[in-house]
Amino acid sequence: MIKYYIREQGKLIELAEPQASCWINISSPFTPEELEEIAQQYDIPLDFFTDPLDIDERSRYERDEDNRLIILSTPILNPFEEDIDAIFITAPIGIILTIEHVITISSHDNPILDMFLENKVKNFEPEDEQLFVLQILERTVYRFLNCLKQLNQKRNLIEKELYHSSRSSELKQLLSIEKSLVYFVSSISDNELLKMKMKRTDFLYLGNEEEKTDLFEDIIIDNSQALQMSNMYTNILNGTMDAYGSIISNNLNLTIKTLTTITIILMVPTLVASFMGMNVALPMNDDSLAPFFVIIVISVVGSLVLAWYFQRKNLF
Repeated sequence: MIKYYIREQGKLIELAEPQASCWINISSPFTPEELEEIAQQYDIPLDFFTDPLDIDERSRYERDEDNRLIILSTPILNPFEEDIDAIFITAPIGIILTIEHVITISSHDNPILDMFLENKVKNFEPEDEQLFVLQILERTVYRFLNCLKQLNQKRNLIEKELYHSSRSSELKQLLSIEKSLVYFVSSISDNELLKMKMKRTDFLYLGNEEEKTDLFEDIIIDNSQALQMSNMYTNILNGTMDAYGSIISNNLNLTIKTLTTITIILMVPTLVASFMGMNVALPMNDDSLAPFFVIIVISVVGSLVLAWYFQRKNLF
């Protein structure tokens, strides 16, 4: 779908036809023919539209005469999540800057663009392309930070379940979190390099606009914080998985040790009964019930003594 938007009196208005300084948003579903048509209409290289559709495309920028392309990695929920798949993955957004328009394109439903479409971003003005791009960069960083907090909270909940667990389902959930963090570390690092290059080359033509330059610097600082958090959470998670893998193995060993101890204690009555039931002459081998009670007493006393011994050795 190709839609056109302007903002008037604090509200985002959808247009039937494009006009100067409007925001053009291209979202799924769309056809290759539509992309070719809009590329020819605005004299933009077709690669500017197709490159951001690759889920593995890295963050970068590119120039072609008066047209500029920014590809930015953003976090989204994994639409194909299974037991051990990542909870969050990253998908690129393409931002194309022309003389008259700002064009955004993404192959997935993206929560970053949804915030602008739902009018949740303050001071959002599509005709101010510099501020618009900076706001997309800012919201992307905030989205990464929010997702990192969600992953960390989920990790804490799983840790509490792992204390007394001998199952592997919790470790599978930790593996899903770890995969998400791997995506985040790579994407946030690429985004940081992109922003540093954009600032160094003045890609947005900020010049001496102090307010926007300060905002750009704040975004870079926040992005560095997100990268630091993702690295820290990754290291914590790696240690957690190793530790709790050992805990699960230890819980299993304790269970096996307890069962083995119980088996040894139960062997005493079996052993006594086996001796007393042999087809040979034994004391008190008459028709009275005395031998039966003797067997019971010896078995109980022997089992209790063995249980007391194991208890003293902390084996039971």
